[in-house]
Amino acid sequence: MSRKEVPRAGLVSAALAGRISNREGASALHLTPRQFQRLKQRVRAGGARALCHQSRGQPSPRRLPAALALRIQTLLQDRYAGFNDTHLTEKLREVHGLAVSRESVRRLRRALGLPAVHRRRPAQHRQRRPREAAAGQLVQLDGSPFAWLEGRGPAMTLLGAIEDATSAVIALHFRPTEDLHGYATLLHQIFTTVGLPVALYGDGVNILVRTDRHWTLEEQLAGVQAPTHLGRVLQDLGIGYVQARSPQGKGRIERLWNTLQDRLVSELRLRQIASRAAANAFLPEFLADFNPRFARPAAAAPAWRRPPRDLDGLLSCRYQRCVARDNTVRLGPRVVQISPGPAGRSYAGRRVEVRELFDGRVLVFAADHLIAETAAPADFTLVPRQAPHRDRSARRLRPSVSPMRTALAELQAALRPPADASARHPAARHPWRVAFQAATRRTHPVRG
Repeated sequence: MSRKEVPRAGLVSAALAGRISNREGASALHLTPRQFQRLKQRVRAGGARALCHQSRGQPSPRRLPAALALRIQTLLQDRYAGFNDTHLTEKLREVHGLAVSRESVRRLRRALGLPAVHRRRPAQHRQRRPREAAAGQLVQLDGSPFAWLEGRGPAMTLLGAIEDATSAVIALHFRPTEDLHGYATLLHQIFTTVGLPVALYGDGVNILVRTDRHWTLEEQLAGVQAPTHLGRVLQDLGIGYVQARSPQGKGRIERLWNTLQDRLVSELRLRQIASRAAANAFLPEFLADFNPRFARPAAAAPAWRRPPRDLDGLLSCRYQRCVARDNTVRLGPRVVQISPGPAGRSYAGRRVEVRELFDGRVLVFAADHLIAETAAPADFTLVPRQAPHRDRSARRLRPSVSPMRTALAELQAALRPPADASARHPAARHPWRVAFQAATRRTHPVRG
C-alpha cells in the first residue's frame, strides 16, 4: 500500500466493527461519507488488499510500443551517441518523425544504463542582471578552446558573440588559437551582418585591453594608456568596451559555451566534419537552426548603427613609418612602393601611417590621404608587428640616477688628475724598464 492507503485499513475495520460512524471515518480520511461506504464494501468483498489501487502493477495503456522503444535505444547507442536528452528528442521528431517526449527518451536511456551527458548540479545563488532592453545595446564576446572535432581534426578555439537582449548568436568563427586575426574576423562579421553595437562586453584578454604596466611619457602626460590595435578600432567606431572581472560577469556567453560544447560537437560528429575550413562553412547552417530555438524578442527597438563606408580601412593595425629615400616603407617582410605625388613630388623623409588590414592589404596614408596600396597575399594572418603604445625614443632613455650618486661621480671626476699622454708608456730609465732589462740579461746573456 501507499502512504495514502495505509490509514484506510484501520479506519474501515473500525467502522465495520461499529466503533466509529461512517461520517467520522470519512472526516478522518478527508472523503465523503458515500466514498467511505464504497471502501467498506470493497473490504467486505476482498479484504484489506482491495483498498489498493486497481491499476497498480498493470502496464500503462499509453506506453511506447516495444518496437519503437527498441528503435530509439538503437539510435541512442549508434547514430546519436553522446546526444543529450533534449537534443535527441528534437532529432527524433524532426529527422525520423517520432513524436516522443523528453522524459520517455530519458527513461529509455536509463534503462540502457547510460549516464547523463551533463550531471545535474544544485542551484547556486547569484544576483540577476536584467537584460538590455534593445538589441545592439550590449554584445558579449569571448573565445572557448575545446576539442570541437573530438580528435578527428586539429585543436581549435571557437570565437563567438551573443546579443544580450535577445540571446541570439550573431557571430561564430573557428581559429587555431584566440588571436588578433580571429577577433578581427569576428568583429567584421558583427559589423557587416547586424551593425555597430553600443558596447561590447568581454574579458581582459590583451588583444582588446591593455594588461601591461608600461607607460610612455606621452601616456603619462595624457593620464591614460594608449589602446590596443582593436581597442583603437573600437574607439574610432564609437563602441564602448566593458571588461568583466569574473566569468560569472559575462554569464550569458559562458552558458552559451556549455550549450555549444554539447550541441555543436554532436552536429559536427553527425556530419563527420574533420577540418577547420569545413567547420567554419557549417556554422551559418548551424546558426540558422540554433537561433530560432533559443533567441527571444527584445523589449525595445534595435539600437544597431550602420557601419561606415571605410570599415575595412578602420579595422586594421596601424603603424607610423618614415618614408625611405627610394619612396618605400617597410612593414615586416613587406615593402610598399609609393608612387609620385602631385607634380611628381617625393615623399622621402615624410612620416606616414601604414595600415595592415585583416584581409592582408596594406594602405599607406599621408595626412589622411591614401597614397599607396598593396594587394592581399594568398594566405595571410593578421599579427601585431609592433605594440601601438611602443615608444622608440624610450629605448634611448637611461634609468634615473639618484642626486647623491651623481654628485659623488662629479666629485671623483674633479679630484682625478688630468690624463698625460706620455704617462701611458714608461720612460727609458723608468725603474720598471731597468728591472726588466736586467732580468732579461741574466736569463738570456749576449754572446760575443
